Amino acid sequence: MTKPLATNCLPVDAVILAGPTASGKTDLLDSMFGAGVAEWLPRLRDAWSIDLQSVHVLSADSMQAYRFMDIGTAKPDSGLKKRLVHHLIDIKNPDEQYTAGEFVARADALCTELTEQHILPVVSGGTGFYLMNFICGLPSAPPSSPEIRAQVAQELEHAGTAALRAELARADPEIAAKIHEHDVYRLTRAVEILRSSGKPPSFFAPQKVPRQGKRFVVLGVTRPRDELLLRIHARVEAMMKAGLAEEVAQLVARGYSREDPGMQAIGYREFFELSGRPLETISEAIELHTRQYAKRQMTFFRALPGIQWIAPEPEQLFRALAETAN
Repeated sequence: MTKPLATNCLPVDAVILAGPTASGKTDLLDSMFGAGVAEWLPRLRDAWSIDLQSVHVLSADSMQAYRFMDIGTAKPDSGLKKRLVHHLIDIKNPDEQYTAGEFVARADALCTELTEQHILPVVSGGTGFYLMNFICGLPSAPPSSPEIRAQVAQELEHAGTAALRAELARADPEIAAKIHEHDVYRLTRAVEILRSSGKPPSFFAPQKVPRQGKRFVVLGVTRPRDELLLRIHARVEAMMKAGLAEEVAQLVARGYSREDPGMQAIGYREFFELSGRPLETISEAIELHTRQYAKRQMTFFRALPGIQWIAPEPEQLFRALAETAN
């Protein structure tokens, strides 16, 4: 006899699904809650004894937030979005900054709205900094004054990033080493914090414990390294065949340039850095940078509190979710 479903709240505020680029997060979620929803949603509903209505995905990919950048960010296609609702995609223009603070605010609001409707939010993506801040809360760094922000922006325009990076490295070498050479936003923000507070930015590093009162299931998708590298190679090849070069050209035609935040993404910046070089050379650079990024992602994900590692298989994801009822 099937037990009656309860109508109380979900056992978690959100599921976090982390994983490096090309690890198969999107395919896994489609297998369960998109194409496979008729099988897996009733099983999860029964395991939780909850009147679970559906599952929505909240993208924790800092670059999928940008409009007009579909191929290089591996956004879900229209068919998948019809099968499985996605949020926080196509919400910014490439010349607008998308910060961890904005992501957390938007994701929190969506999670509250969805859970009240008995819809399970799955926060899925590869931007580890966003996920850490969502799980543990935003760091308490002071806001920079308009005067300091303008001062840093003026120095950046006239002298470039080298002087700012040197200033940060003297005060906080650990943070300076972690900021990618193309991440102008994080570099300038770190210098603003340094000048505003007189303290190194690492002093304001986020706590690595979940926010009080929040209930998260943190899962990480893992694959053997050789398998992941083959998938990265295949993904880059598929992007080039799908017209990534044409997509970049259209972005330039819209007026976007290499200085814009969206254009800092892997798969886009290489077209500016290697302008005039053969597409094969650009493709090789994209693959190399993607492999390097995947390695950095895994290092960051291992620090996520309470993370459980699973293979990208529906049964493993289901078991991890079903266990939360206990």
